[in-house]
Amino acid sequence: MINIANLTLSFGGRVLFENVSLFIDKKDKLGLVGRNGAGKSSLFKLILGQYKAEGDLSLQPGTTIGHLRQELGELKGRSVFEEAKTAFKELTKLEERIHDINHQLVSRTDYESEDYLNLCDELAHAEERFALLGGDQREKNIGQVLRGLGFSDKDFEREISEFSGGWQMRVELAKILLSKPDIILLDEPTNHLDIDSIQWLEKFLKNYFGAVVLISHDRQFLDTITNRTVEISNKKFYDYNCNYSKYKEQRAERMAQLVAAAENQARQIAQTERFIERFRAQATKARQVQSKIKLLEKVDRIEVDTEENVAMNFYFPPAPRAGTVIFEAENLAKSFGAKKVFSHATFEIERGDKIAFVGRNGMGKSTLSKILMGLLACEGKLKEGHNVIKGYFAQDNIQSLNPQHTAFQVIDDMATGDMRTKVRNLLGAFLFSGEDADKKVSVLSGGEKSRLSLAKLLLEKYNFLVLDEPTNHLDMQSKDILKEALLKFDGTYVVVSHDREFLRGLANKVFEFADGKIKVHLGGIDEYLDSKEAQSIEDSLRQSGAAKADQKNSGNSKEDYERRKELNKQKNKLEKKLKQIEADIELHERMQKDIEANMSAPAFAQSDNQEKVFANYEKLKLKIARFYEEWETVSEEIMMLDEN
Repeated sequence: MINIANLTLSFGGRVLFENVSLFIDKKDKLGLVGRNGAGKSSLFKLILGQYKAEGDLSLQPGTTIGHLRQELGELKGRSVFEEAKTAFKELTKLEERIHDINHQLVSRTDYESEDYLNLCDELAHAEERFALLGGDQREKNIGQVLRGLGFSDKDFEREISEFSGGWQMRVELAKILLSKPDIILLDEPTNHLDIDSIQWLEKFLKNYFGAVVLISHDRQFLDTITNRTVEISNKKFYDYNCNYSKYKEQRAERMAQLVAAAENQARQIAQTERFIERFRAQATKARQVQSKIKLLEKVDRIEVDTEENVAMNFYFPPAPRAGTVIFEAENLAKSFGAKKVFSHATFEIERGDKIAFVGRNGMGKSTLSKILMGLLACEGKLKEGHNVIKGYFAQDNIQSLNPQHTAFQVIDDMATGDMRTKVRNLLGAFLFSGEDADKKVSVLSGGEKSRLSLAKLLLEKYNFLVLDEPTNHLDMQSKDILKEALLKFDGTYVVVSHDREFLRGLANKVFEFADGKIKVHLGGIDEYLDSKEAQSIEDSLRQSGAAKADQKNSGNSKEDYERRKELNKQKNKLEKKLKQIEADIELHERMQKDIEANMSAPAFAQSDNQEKVFANYEKLKLKIARFYEEWETVSEEIMMLDEN
């Protein structure tokens, strides 16, 4: 669907890609990887037509693209459900066109004309596309996607402007998924999602009928979805037919071969240079020297991406000893006005605990983090242990950075001991390389300030850390460095994160935030997810059993009333659908009779369009048969509701 050939992209003399080629097929699930600044987002902009480059980039005619924007405009004036419904612009146009064509076909009698037959073809294509996009299932699909992305049914009718930017981004993502484009381009889609929503999105994208191209620093997300990985490195594309983890293995093999080839080339170049230097002044060797010089000029030097930071070994300073109990909480509760965040929270955090806070956004993870840090008051009893020295990182905790200091000064002022010799290496690990280390804090982006705040934590002596979404602005390499430092940390910490791969091996307790409660699970993130899946299966079985029990009971209870109300609502919707199907059958059978009358006329035997008319007639018969099948299915559904 997308074909890139011999393409070169540059900005102000800096070349991002040079003579690269790539083909993206209609069912590819492709992960786009590479260092920050390698050009991943730029490739998206090229595909979207926002950038121009030398070379060829072509899309198959009619290809539709869905792209999750990183910056949203102001969204207001609609409910969440109505905003999601705007995804069906193509469906709405198709519906209007189908209605218009049907009206024309019924009112015309020129069955053999080219114009009439073309209308029949257009109708067939429009109806096929309408069915592919789920035209009859719009409201059902909207509900499924919004729930999958974390919205409750009560949220559907809320004004979208009531939600934070992260939740509005989820609505934008829902619109892309609902519109069913041929290609979905997603740049860090998991940044605003919780674990439940990420797992739902994984299943959706893995089974998606079209192509998906992902930029993500979530290793497990990439592994679950992708079957192809394209690395952008040294201005080139390297294509691997595998997911991210297998790509890393294959890349290591390729890098070993590349290093060996580079070393061999370096030896040959050095040998040639020695020859030139030795015989440059000898007239008898002048021709050979010139030949060697020209040969060197033509050599395509092998470039190796050394990934220097992988070998770095950063660590938190030794933690001062704290008491056995870090925090003891009894019946904690927190509300903001009428909104209750959580209540009846009772738990202990002991010295050496490694805790993960998980749960849907807005359930209180960041709120409890701030309570533990003494930044928010709460109801209930919270006792802090002996000699607890707290360190805190949050995305909005950047006000303490001196705006007049450079990134280098911020770290250098705090570094002590042998860390003073590694300041620039530490900055490089958190994506401040070269001139970026000398930027003033005042000109740094929000993401850069967050990374700088995170790097500061590796310099001070704490025995209790709270890290709230520490990986949001980190690439995989930087996340690995931070994870390794946490694994070696001998104090206690709480990590708020939705990155399962990052949490894997980091936690021995999981605090789950859901429905205004905080539940403590012993074990790591995998044990928690396994138990949650088992609980979900058990709940489904219990609900199924309860539904059967409801069928046997009759009465005027509130539950029974609500159930019957819902059944009546479903029945009314199905009856409305049945009437529409009956109208469609009547319309198409009338068209069938008109064509049959035309085909039986003497003049038809001399017509040049017989083959095309017969073909359209067969399509019409098939369509009528499908209408009858749908009529039977809907009728059976209504009968089943009547039995309840």
